[in-house]
Amino acid sequence: MLQLPPLSLYIHVPWCVQKCPYCDFNSHAQKGELPHMEYVAALLEDLDRDLKWAQGRALHSIFIGGGTPSLLSVEAMQALLDGVRARIVLMENCEITMEANPGTVEADKFAGFKQAGINRISIGVQSFQQEKLTRLGRIHGPQEARSAAALAHAIALPTFNLDLMHGLPDQSLDDALYDVQQAIDCAPPHLSWYQLTIEPNTAFASKPPTLPDDDILWDIYERGHALLVAQGYRQYEISAYAKEGYQCHHNLNYWRFGDYLGIGCGAHGKVTDLAGQRVLRSAKVKHPKGYLDPARDYLDSQWQVEAADLPLEYFMNRFRLFEPVPKWEFEAYTGLALERVETMLDIAHSKELIDDLGDHWQLTALGHRYLNVLLELFMDE
Repeated sequence: MLQLPPLSLYIHVPWCVQKCPYCDFNSHAQKGELPHMEYVAALLEDLDRDLKWAQGRALHSIFIGGGTPSLLSVEAMQALLDGVRARIVLMENCEITMEANPGTVEADKFAGFKQAGINRISIGVQSFQQEKLTRLGRIHGPQEARSAAALAHAIALPTFNLDLMHGLPDQSLDDALYDVQQAIDCAPPHLSWYQLTIEPNTAFASKPPTLPDDDILWDIYERGHALLVAQGYRQYEISAYAKEGYQCHHNLNYWRFGDYLGIGCGAHGKVTDLAGQRVLRSAKVKHPKGYLDPARDYLDSQWQVEAADLPLEYFMNRFRLFEPVPKWEFEAYTGLALERVETMLDIAHSKELIDDLGDHWQLTALGHRYLNVLLELFMDE
């Protein structure tokens, strides 16, 4: 029987200064003045319609992503978070993250965002080399990235994250290690370090750049990982490192197959329908014009995750983490009996991809390296 997991809230702000060539997120280049308060009003109405899925739970975390949410005014952010708090209870020490561009104008607003309730900022650095930033279509420079991190320290923000990419166009091992060391020097409590991939329907897909080969990528990972570990960062998820106690609560809830309401243009959500004993996913209207239409219906689509798909969806999320996976959680959050996946897990164990710890599963180093091979076991469930 299904049980309710923790509940988070994802809020999508779709505008950015310009579209990056690698980005496949639902983002739209800013044209003219943003409809700050109009969009906040729409977000809160969207939330009102989704509150039934809270089913008595307080919010575990909030993540404001984009686009570039830091383009919103401080007044709009204050109104947004005040509106959320008026509608649903937040757990004590609820993590509230906002993504930000390191540009100076937005960085200057950090203190105001903190006053509004933001207690974690995720700064989209990507690289500390101007040539790489230009290739990625980023509008900031290396010094602006360092200044944004310094400001996060200066205003005593409880925690912050730097987003850093590797496997960039024509990137050498030395280039990548330079970026990692520069990020370490900024002393973020959390670092997201992920490989650039070419996604369909992006500018890079239509005109692909030259990316490092697999041997260089593996050297980058091994050497960069060693640098981070030596400085006290622990890898707790495939592309996330944190100092002790500074893991991202919101992302942990994603990977642990928790629930999350998704509001805003193109936002996705995942909720457990306790009464109907089913897992539902949803997507909101993608384009700002449609989302802000007075006759709007924010919900674009909603669908049930079929029982045959639940094992793959669960493990595709859960096995991203380096922590042991409690066996009880599979039954509680999918509603399926453990026997449903025992054969696949026995095969994974025989291939030394996972260890069976009795009441937990634990991925081996081999399992993390060949995660796609492991997940293929669940594709024909």
